[in-house]
Amino acid sequence: MIVVNLNIRGMGGSIKSRYLSHVIACEGANFVCLQETKLKEITEAKCFFVWGNNRVGWLHNEGINGCGSLLSMWNVDAFSYSSHKMGKVFIAVFGIYLKTNCSCVMVNVYAACTINDKKILWEELSSVKSVSQEKVWCLCGDFNAVRSRSERKGIREGSAYSSEIIGFNSFIDANLLLDLPIVGKSYTWFKSNGSAKSRIDRVLVSEEWFVRWPMSKQYVQRREVSDHCALVVKSVEKDWGPKPFRTIDAWFLERGFNEMVKEKWISYPRKGNAMVNVKEKLKSLKGDLKIWNKEVFGNVYTRKKEILQEIEDLDCMDCLNDLNEGDRLKRAALVSRLKENDKKIESLTCQKARARWFKYGDSCTRFYHSSLRWRRLRNEVKGVEVGGQWCEEPCTVRSEAKKLFDSRFTATKDFGVRLDEVEFKSLSQEDNESLITAFSEEEIRDAVWLCDGTKSAGPDGFNMNFIKESWEALKDEVVQAMM
Repeated sequence: MIVVNLNIRGMGGSIKSRYLSHVIACEGANFVCLQETKLKEITEAKCFFVWGNNRVGWLHNEGINGCGSLLSMWNVDAFSYSSHKMGKVFIAVFGIYLKTNCSCVMVNVYAACTINDKKILWEELSSVKSVSQEKVWCLCGDFNAVRSRSERKGIREGSAYSSEIIGFNSFIDANLLLDLPIVGKSYTWFKSNGSAKSRIDRVLVSEEWFVRWPMSKQYVQRREVSDHCALVVKSVEKDWGPKPFRTIDAWFLERGFNEMVKEKWISYPRKGNAMVNVKEKLKSLKGDLKIWNKEVFGNVYTRKKEILQEIEDLDCMDCLNDLNEGDRLKRAALVSRLKENDKKIESLTCQKARARWFKYGDSCTRFYHSSLRWRRLRNEVKGVEVGGQWCEEPCTVRSEAKKLFDSRFTATKDFGVRLDEVEFKSLSQEDNESLITAFSEEEIRDAVWLCDGTKSAGPDGFNMNFIKESWEALKDEVVQAMM
C-alpha cells in the first residue's frame, strides 16, 4: 500500500491542490492523510480535482472553525471503506486493501501542542486500538512530539519536554507500534527563518503491517508548499542477489552435526602455508555446509508443520480406533522430534533478533519478532545519493560503495604527517621479548573464548560460536596459522 501524509497548512489555493494532485499521481497513492486543511467543509469538486479523477472517497474532520482540520482520502478501487471513528484530532478509517484483501485501519492524526492534550490523544488512540479486532494499523500525521532530543533543534526545551518524549515512546511501545525507517532528510518541519527544525511528522505501523509489507519505509519529500515535508510510505523490494553465508547456531542441535564437521575438515587436503590452509579449508567447509543445510537441516518451520500434521493424523486415528503399539511409538517419537525442532526455532529466532533471551521473554512474545524485523530494517542500506538524486538500484549502490572504500583506502604520495623531533616512548627489552614470543595454544583458545559468540571475525560468515563448538576439529590448523 502506498500512503501520502502532509501537514498542508491550508489547501484553499490552487497551487497546493495542484502539488497534491502531482504527488498522488506520481506515487500512485492509495491513501492520503492531510492535516491543517483550514477548511470548514470539503466539496466534491475539490476532492476530484486533488485526486485527479472521481474514483476517490474521503472523510473530513473540520476541527474548530477549520483550525486543526483533517482530511483522509483514498482510492476506491484500491481501498474499500467499511467504517470510521472520528475523534477531536484524528480520523480512523476501517477498510480493506483490495489488492491483498487485507483488513486495515488508517489513522490520520494532528496533535495539539500542549502535553496534556497529547496525553489525551494517546489515551484515545490506545483505547480505539485495544477494542478493535483489526491487526493491521497505520498511524500517519503531525504528532507534534519527538522520540528523542536529537529530533528537535533550535527550540527551547520547556519543563514538559522530557515528559513528552517519555510519554510518546510509552504510547508507541504500549501499542506495539514500529516507527518506519526514514529515507531522506532527518527532519520533517523547518521554521521559515531556518532557526528551528524537528521531526514531528511520522508514520507508525503495527507489526502485522510489516508482515504484509516488510520493506515499508517513509520517504521524506522536498518541502514545496508547506513548512512541513510530505511523507510517502511505500514498500520497495530490490533484488540484491544471493544472500551471504552465515553460520546458524541451531545447526549444533542437529544430531551428528559435530561429527560431520570433523569428518569434512579432516578430508580436505592441505594447501599452501598454515594461514592459507585455514582459509582454503573454511572455504571448502562453507560449500559443504550450504549443501548440508539444504538437504539435511532443512526448513525448521516447514518441518514443524509436517510433524504437527502427522501427530494430528495419528490423534484422529486414535479417536476412531485405538492405535496399535507401532503407531503409539511413532507418535511418541514425533512428539520428541517436535520438541527438538522447537528448540532449533528458538535458537534461530534468538540469533536473528540478537536480544537477551531470558531477560526479555521467549519466542512466543511479539518482542522477538518485532526486534528481528526492526534490526533488519535498521541495518539495511536503503540507497545512496548520486548527483543530488536518491537512488535505490542495487547496481548503483554497490558501485558507489566500492568508490567510497576505494577512495578511503587509496594511498597518496604525501600523507601530510611529519614526525620530526617527536620523542616516542620505547619498549623495554622484556616487553619486546614478550610481544614477539610465539602464542601458546592456551592463549589462542582464551582469545577465542573471550569473543562474542554471535560475531564473525571476518566476511567469511563463520561466527565465533561455530569456532568454539568446532574447536576440537579446527584447533590444530588454527594454532599453526597463529604461530
